[in-house]
Amino acid sequence: MASSPHVSWFAEIGLAERPHVGGKGGSLGELQRAGIAVPPGFVVRTAAFERFIATLEQRAAVRARVESLDPADLAGITACSRELRARVEAGSLPADLQDEIAAAHAALCSDPAAPVAVRSSATTEDAADASFAGLQDTYLWVQGAADVLHRLRSCWASLYSVESISYRRQRGYPEQGVAMAVVVQRMVDARSSGVMFTRSPTTGDRSVVTIEAAWGLGSAVVGGEVTPDRWVVSKITGEISVRDISPKAIQHVPAAAGGVESVPVAEALRSASSMSDEELQKLRAIARQVERHYGCPQDIEWAVQRDSNEILLLQSRPETVWSTKDAAPAARALDNPVAHVMSIFGGRR
Repeated sequence: MASSPHVSWFAEIGLAERPHVGGKGGSLGELQRAGIAVPPGFVVRTAAFERFIATLEQRAAVRARVESLDPADLAGITACSRELRARVEAGSLPADLQDEIAAAHAALCSDPAAPVAVRSSATTEDAADASFAGLQDTYLWVQGAADVLHRLRSCWASLYSVESISYRRQRGYPEQGVAMAVVVQRMVDARSSGVMFTRSPTTGDRSVVTIEAAWGLGSAVVGGEVTPDRWVVSKITGEISVRDISPKAIQHVPAAAGGVESVPVAEALRSASSMSDEELQKLRAIARQVERHYGCPQDIEWAVQRDSNEILLLQSRPETVWSTKDAAPAARALDNPVAHVMSIFGGRR
């Protein structure tokens, strides 16, 4: 299906389109065009958001309302957030825009009830001078076009959360440059999921890949309900210098009525590794491929499809821990390789 004025498919976009498809959308398009497996999907472009906000502003200010806030006035920011989120959630979408998104959803999902993820993709996300990752919302296991349209507005509304407004006001970002695209992609029924860093988060060592994983959907780790397994793998030799297998009592899985639920992990799997050595080597190869493509260290989210064991990437963004430090090109060798590992999987959206 070809793109329409408000919808673009991953194959047609890349990072150069970030002003129109946001950081997450641009990254997913860039990865697919580079030959890296991602769950198929499309992006509702910022043009749809701009059109929607323009309609709201015919009745009352939105952007000027935010820009009038004192960054130190938490009570004022909270009241503004509550007001704007309610207006966005309750706003009506133009009929032609609803039709465009419903048609794209039908093209993506031959079964209308097939689950999708609806993910915020802000234009300011993963910018060179700031990272908005985690400040907007993601909705998992969304079923049906009507619920996609509802969650689309929820993603737009999250641009006006207390945290997001505060972040922008404290840094003086003009509201006119802030917009929200929304990613809609086929849901991965994840057997395991996690993150990997193509540079040690703690030492800056670029010769290793640090991998973290747990059973089920990554939301259990994001929410702090599970401590992930951790490995440190040499980029060149593939040697696994660290194996830290954590007890994993629960996992997040799809709920029958949509969304996700927390369920116990089978006793035999609680202390078992959530990834095989062969899968770790596949992740190492993918990490090297992604880093070569972007030309800088990356922070990568991934999942393993339950029925096929295929590894799919959900996001890749520039690594930020060391980008702001005046570090040596390569870290010194450490006596204790566990120091390469840092558990910072939380707060992703």
